[in-house]
Amino acid sequence: MKRVHVAAAVIRAKDGKILIARRADTQHQGGLWEFPGGKVEADESVETALARELHEELGIVVTAARPLIKVVHDYPDKQVLLDVWDVSAFTGEPHGAEGQPLAWVSARELADYDFPAANQPIVAAARLPAEYLITPDGLETPELLRGIQKAIAGGIKLVQLRTPKGYDPQYRDLAVDAVGLCAGKAQLMLKGPLEWLGDFPAAGWHLTSAQLRKYASNGRPFPEDRWLAASCHSAEELTLAEQMGVDFVTLSPVQATQTHPDAVPLGWEQASQLIAGFSKPVFLLGGVGPDERQKAWAGGAQGVAGIRAFWPEA
Repeated sequence: MKRVHVAAAVIRAKDGKILIARRADTQHQGGLWEFPGGKVEADESVETALARELHEELGIVVTAARPLIKVVHDYPDKQVLLDVWDVSAFTGEPHGAEGQPLAWVSARELADYDFPAANQPIVAAARLPAEYLITPDGLETPELLRGIQKAIAGGIKLVQLRTPKGYDPQYRDLAVDAVGLCAGKAQLMLKGPLEWLGDFPAAGWHLTSAQLRKYASNGRPFPEDRWLAASCHSAEELTLAEQMGVDFVTLSPVQATQTHPDAVPLGWEQASQLIAGFSKPVFLLGGVGPDERQKAWAGGAQGVAGIRAFWPEA
């Protein structure tokens, strides 16, 4: 069975809303919602196909787009490669030129719509930002909380409360404060034993690679309406993350870091190869920061994660 190469778009309006379209009942996966796009012809580049499809389907001309995620998915009757781009600017007023119903929805509302299975990683990628802040260790609680507050005020939307010293009661107290700071402004990811999951229902959970190895075969520890992430360093761990049904991962270290001086860096080329075989959003971590965002996107990543690079200076 030949894999069908599809160019698709997460189209964002100036107010941040995202455009989705409903598939005709007669189509494959009919009646479900999707991100607009269509088949890449044999002689076309993805960008050309995307521009053509969006003009034919919606009557718009794309003026700014970048790679978002590639998803390989096998249905019983069809194999697809979804080559998804983030369209941040266009001219024209989108309309269903082929009679398809359209809807502008917030990133959060995407979870309320029924999409084909292959689209689930795209929904996650569309909802996630391009930067993931991981809090530094060695700070007193007031300074740490001030830093989180300042980072959120500066536009950070995804925060991991790191636990380098293991699972101590102090971390739980800190987590309660961090949940309050992030409420309605940023998504907080906590770490720790899975026994704590029920105590912090508003937070997502970021698993260590050791937890991933231990629990992956059990599948996802909580429902889809809560973010689940994992730390990965190899193809094997990415496979376990896929098996566990995580929403996104960090892949590290890309380059040498002060935090883990003994870890052998993957390098950009190997990181890109690992991402190519993994159909979920990936944040690159280790010696990267905001300046490497474009390079990360070009390599297939969701964006970049970091401690020092994103921590607001006092």
